Amino acid sequence: MMQDLRQDLRSIRRVTPVRDPIHVIGGGLSGSEAAWQVARRGVPVVLHEMRPVRATAVHKTGQFAELVCSNSFRSDDAETSAIGVLHAEMRRCGSLIMRAADAHKLPAGSALAVDRDGFAAEITATLEAEPLIEIDRAEIGAPPSEWDSVVIATGPLTSPELANSIRALTGEDALSFFDAIAPIVHRDSIDFGIAWFQSRYDKPGPGGSGADYINCPLTRAQYDAFIDALLAGEKTAFHEFEISTPYFDGCLPIEVMAERGRETPRHGPMKPFGLTNPQQPERKPYAVVQLRQDNKLGSLFNMVGFQTKLRHAEQVRVFRSIPGLERAEFARLGGLHRNTFLNSPKLLDQTLRLKAEPRLRFAGQITGCEGYVESAAIGLLAGRFAAAERLGDRPFVPPSSTAHGALLGHITGGHIETIDAGPSSFQPMNVNFGLFPPLTPAPTRDADGNRLRGPTKAVAKKRALCARALNDLESWLAGALPAAAE
Repeated sequence: MMQDLRQDLRSIRRVTPVRDPIHVIGGGLSGSEAAWQVARRGVPVVLHEMRPVRATAVHKTGQFAELVCSNSFRSDDAETSAIGVLHAEMRRCGSLIMRAADAHKLPAGSALAVDRDGFAAEITATLEAEPLIEIDRAEIGAPPSEWDSVVIATGPLTSPELANSIRALTGEDALSFFDAIAPIVHRDSIDFGIAWFQSRYDKPGPGGSGADYINCPLTRAQYDAFIDALLAGEKTAFHEFEISTPYFDGCLPIEVMAERGRETPRHGPMKPFGLTNPQQPERKPYAVVQLRQDNKLGSLFNMVGFQTKLRHAEQVRVFRSIPGLERAEFARLGGLHRNTFLNSPKLLDQTLRLKAEPRLRFAGQITGCEGYVESAAIGLLAGRFAAAERLGDRPFVPPSSTAHGALLGHITGGHIETIDAGPSSFQPMNVNFGLFPPLTPAPTRDADGNRLRGPTKAVAKKRALCARALNDLESWLAGALPAAAE
């Protein structure tokens, strides 16, 4: 599939070669996508990645687009889900990341989960085989002044040297928050006399059957005991520079959820709704822990929503108190890493250029988007913008009614500062319908003329937003692609 894609894309490049390369710093999902988008327009690119020369606290390999979580792409529903319509838009934009994800998907209900090793290997092989992409395995402390077009896509683990150079350019400190990693359990260590397979509401997803999650039920007494153990467990000590760093609400450690209220986990990752234990169908569980397939072999399962800052020994003790996981063997325990992002609404223009030094563009999580898909989408835009500029074309910004445009709008200008929020209250954001401009007019009746009410009206609104996004994306692509890609 990837070989065919490369051949198709080479056939649409400009006849006149472009010699001056664009430099992309960072080989994660955003940087990989940015480099691919530049190259597919006939523009040479140098992709700089410090791994494995210099390791990070989270990555284990030197592969491009390495993931640390299996279900990194979330819902694939392009009719009623904001992230699903972002998937669809990226596919229509020729995204390398989405093509590799589709080629390596795993069963995960209505979500798009991928085999992490196969996915990263596919991305790495494709980029290494592309003649217009030069790979440089070295750390970049600061972009040399002779590089006239640079995309910085170094993600949440930007090296200290590069972070310091960015601070010097922007004149202010970067903002930071914590992101966390969930434990992974060996399937054969799970007690299926207690646990069972089922997707919430039996909903199948891409490559799934409707029974894609392992569910571990808890009674009220078991839940209370688990929360007590969670709250009492010894936590990871923070470094001095980390103490004042806030969490991102979309990826809270499970114990932090419990600290915010004993019932909070039960209405989050431990919610029991849409699930029925076939071994005790008449007895509804008070709470449920779900595990999701993490590798293609189906031998490893990820504890959904169980990001944690518990010490490793405490994780084993506390998580083995969950029914069905009493003898759990962990392939990986949870952990924390620090995330860094810019005050992008102040620092970046609409095409992601640094206002203080326009030769530099930023992409991915460092811009203040959250999530692997969102990071790759911003990398896609940064690559397109940089290539268009190099080719002498005008970079076209996608309409705000598209998922790409809505996310870009949040990063570059959608945030509103308030008087009591301090110097900057800009925070990372997943793509969501709240970022989209409202429908004009909003749907009030269905196709049969019946008035829409309650949940039916909400679903109809989501469908209309998704349909408008994809329609407007097609119009944008028809008018925005450089001549090389028409």
